[in-house]
Amino acid sequence: MKLVKLFGIAMLTFGLTTPALAQDMSQQAPQGDQVDQLAELVGLSDEQQTEIRGIIEEMQSEIQGLQAEARQLQQSIQAEIKPDYDEGKIRDNAEKLGDLTGEMTALSTLMQAKVDAVFTEEQRNELDKRMQQMQQQMQQQRQMQQQMQ
Repeated sequence: MKLVKLFGIAMLTFGLTTPALAQDMSQQAPQGDQVDQLAELVGLSDEQQTEIRGIIEEMQSEIQGLQAEARQLQQSIQAEIKPDYDEGKIRDNAEKLGDLTGEMTALSTLMQAKVDAVFTEEQRNELDKRMQQMQQQMQQQRQMQQQMQ
């Protein structure tokens, strides 16, 4: 049950933090859309929505800064794919990238925990229920796709 809840919060947080890695920020959905969806899903009060938006805003800028740094390191590593590569530079940048990834994971997890702390017990239960339903639907869709192949 706790895994399902964490999955749901992770999905929310993942949706709020990782688009910068995959796409231009101009293509990212506004944070309000995701908070509004969560509010509809579990019945958040206006105060809870404001608090969650504050948590996201506070942590998202830091995460985005780390994501930009990670992209630069990835580019530096890719630039070393050449005949006269510098193994030391590749390893140093790879280690820095690993550290950044770890820090982004920690911040993302902290954001998830802070968002979870805003929910009431009833909202957590509702989120658990909804996430289980979503998992079942996804599993049924996968089964149908496999049958069609």
